[in-house]
Amino acid sequence: MASAIEEPGYETLRQIDAQVELRRYAPFVVAEVELTTSAADAGSQAFPILAGYIFGKNKGQRKLDMTAPVTQSAAPVKLEMTAPVTQTAAAGGAMRVQFVLPRAVTLATAPEPLDPRVRLREEPAVVRAVLRYSGTWSQDNYDQHLQQLKATLAGAGIATEGEPVLARYNGPWTPWFMRRNEIWLTVR
Repeated sequence: MASAIEEPGYETLRQIDAQVELRRYAPFVVAEVELTTSAADAGSQAFPILAGYIFGKNKGQRKLDMTAPVTQSAAPVKLEMTAPVTQTAAAGGAMRVQFVLPRAVTLATAPEPLDPRVRLREEPAVVRAVLRYSGTWSQDNYDQHLQQLKATLAGAGIATEGEPVLARYNGPWTPWFMRRNEIWLTVR
């Protein structure tokens, strides 16, 4: 089935194997929320907040088209001057969920959110290693594919940095075997 839902622009730089490729992404704008919750609950808790924003819960009540993917990752820990330097994102317990905004929307033209939990931010141009897979959104399925991506990249001598990002392209009503999921790792 073809989809008319807009996605961030990218150029494929290299196909490493059947499931893994290197992509250069153009900058894109996101609406995001950070929640102190588990990875399993982050999507369902963040979705109504972010959907509210794109469906008109913003200054001007402007509606934005739904795009794909919805991304999820561990949120970076905001270190305070007294916090130990060894603290990691996982220790913070926060998850970041993002809706990609339509390409025509910039930070300057995006409507201001009414919900203070929603932040607008531009994701910079970046090269990402991407593994595409189908199936459920279970932690086991994600962990198995993340390990596969890391092993493929290690075998190809490609270093990464930052937290892995889960990108979901389909809604929960899509049968699990037809879902498009991706894991993104930023290439160093």
